Amino acid sequence: MKKILIVDDEPNIVMSLEYSFKKKNFEVYIARDGSEALQIAEEKVPDIVLLDIMMPNVDGYETLKHIKNNDKFKNTKVVFLSAKNKAADIEKGLQLGADKYLTKPFSVKKLVSEINELLN
Repeated sequence: MKKILIVDDEPNIVMSLEYSFKKKNFEVYIARDGSEALQIAEEKVPDIVLLDIMMPNVDGYETLKHIKNNDKFKNTKVVFLSAKNKAADIEKGLQLGADKYLTKPFSVKKLVSEINELLN
């Protein structure tokens, strides 16, 4: 079973993603900010991290840097899911090492299929 860590501070987004990925037989973990995400990631080593950028405490960019600088996560894919949709934001996310950058609002169905593609 694939492990996904959903990191977002918006409860509605978290709930719909959690439901959708559980239906697709993912083991789902939830974090509300970057520091919580890093704690869970250390323990669970997810296959993929869905990461918001604008969050309290530690933002998505910092969280990604920590993940990319840790060998433990060398096989973990990271997908930004953010309302920041300017070209500069997207470029920054990809330069920092995100495997994909998707903007909100998004289609859950399309997101699930993009995630499956990345993992196969």
